[in-house]
Amino acid sequence: MARFSGATWRPVPSNFTKGGQDSVYGVVIHIMDGSLVGTDSWFRNSEAQASSHFGTGRNGALYQWVDTGDRAWAQAAGNRTWLSVENEGRGGDSLTDTQLDRCAEVLAWAHKTYGVPIQVASGVNGRGLGYHAMGGSAWGGHTSCPGSRVVAQLSEIVRRAKSIAGEGDSGGSPGGPYTVKAGDTLSGIGSKLGVKWQALADLNGIKSPYVIKPGQVLKTSKPKPTYEPFPGADWFKRNPKSPVVTAMGKRLVAEGCSAYSSGPGAQWTDADRESFRKWQRKLGDAPAYCDGWPGKKQWDALKVPHVS
Repeated sequence: MARFSGATWRPVPSNFTKGGQDSVYGVVIHIMDGSLVGTDSWFRNSEAQASSHFGTGRNGALYQWVDTGDRAWAQAAGNRTWLSVENEGRGGDSLTDTQLDRCAEVLAWAHKTYGVPIQVASGVNGRGLGYHAMGGSAWGGHTSCPGSRVVAQLSEIVRRAKSIAGEGDSGGSPGGPYTVKAGDTLSGIGSKLGVKWQALADLNGIKSPYVIKPGQVLKTSKPKPTYEPFPGADWFKRNPKSPVVTAMGKRLVAEGCSAYSSGPGAQWTDADRESFRKWQRKLGDAPAYCDGWPGKKQWDALKVPHVS
């Protein structure tokens, strides 16, 4: 039997194979396409015929539903040899910063418990950190799980797991993560890194009496802002309805380029196009490039915040 002490134990009554975990090649990342609460409920329904060893919430919660000595039902032919982590969110989402931390903690624990190498797996016969779609049809044919944005974050999960396991950068300089060692205090860490201990506490949500534990990974600086990638010129011409449009509109308003009488909202409208035309003119682009349809350079210059 193996249970991760860093996870909340929420065993499901069915939908798993007792003692069925033949081996552990690594950890597979999934996206729930739903909420942590909803998934927790679904796994308890005998008709679901599905489960996962672990699950994360976007706010940082970590559940363990199935003992890792037992086989969860998450990725078909991959169930016998891989552990699974479902992550709260929808297709196309990125994992939140706290979800990245929780996934890294699971990978570091699997490394310690089963000798899983802390690396991105090369495929279904490799070892390390994998993702559902890599298994193709044999793993259920879920080619959009967990999505390209999450797959792009696998290397960051590996980096954080190495830090937790003491194999990577332990945070010897400001800006990187710092792994707490025995005898460390917030004030001592702050002095070492040239960061105020109060700032470290605020950044990591540590409250009085400011207790930290060996192995805990601390952020030492605020993450750099991330921006929404350019969705493509044709995307706008299909009259999309998306929170990306809302985020774009808010940036245009902030830049003084509003043509909105109300909003902005999620539905692309003529007001969005006219507002973007104002932005193109503000950039000083030639008239031929001020038609209101976003181009990549114009979009990148607007710095639309990433939509979770």
